[in-house]
Amino acid sequence: MPLPETWMPQRREDGELVGWIVPQGDGFVTHDLLGRARQEAPLDWLDAEEDLENLGIGYLAEIYALRTGAGEWVRVRVVEVSTDGIGLKDDDFGDIGAPVSSYRLPFPVGDRLVPLADAPAPVRSLMS
Repeated sequence: MPLPETWMPQRREDGELVGWIVPQGDGFVTHDLLGRARQEAPLDWLDAEEDLENLGIGYLAEIYALRTGAGEWVRVRVVEVSTDGIGLKDDDFGDIGAPVSSYRLPFPVGDRLVPLADAPAPVRSLMS
């Protein structure tokens, strides 16, 4: 998806993109690299910058749960992030020889991808 012109990129000091700041009413809402809004109530500009700088990019290395087209939840890891789409793969638990499936989601991800702890149903994994 092409980003709306109103989405302003926010970068760390080293130039790494950490998200976007989007005008909303008299304030701003931050969006992470998966395209998810980080708050409902708008912030002032400095608080929006601080929110994304504090968020960083470490959350991308976390384990997530993905709701498949069949409605089941699977344990996945993020392997690619861009506004062209989000690449995911089964969490292989570090076993490089494990057969894994890959998945592609449109940007922004919506509610099909959640942190593992927030999955609303049992999550299938390669180890189960």
